[in-house]
Amino acid sequence: MKFNRRSLDNTGGMQLAPMIDIVFLLLIFFIVTWSYARFETELDVQVPVAKEGESSNRQVGEIIINVRKNGDVVLNGNVMSREELLERVSKIAVGYKDVAVILRGDEDTKYKDIIGVVDTCRSVGIWNVAFATQQPEQ
Repeated sequence: MKFNRRSLDNTGGMQLAPMIDIVFLLLIFFIVTWSYARFETELDVQVPVAKEGESSNRQVGEIIINVRKNGDVVLNGNVMSREELLERVSKIAVGYKDVAVILRGDEDTKYKDIIGVVDTCRSVGIWNVAFATQQPEQ
């Protein structure tokens, strides 16, 4: 009777295909996340400078609302009216009870436009509203 003997030199090696799959999945995840984060910050909005303040960490479900110089409200890259903002923010507030809103108002925006967005947030029960500023250049 003859038995097949395996060579001791053939150890099987490392499987590269699953590792390549994981690397590509991570790459896709980071590209999508990066483009979404870039999409939230409106390039037309020049936030005011503040000497005091603290940097905040991003939270799950937080809303970034941009208010342009002319009073346009932008959420997720879409210009919307106060009614549309109210509808969109109320849907988000239902899913996340302690949702944070970061309000990025242009430094030349009229005060009434900023207060209108704050009133919209408060009308749906969102009280955690932060105002975005930038640190002065040194």
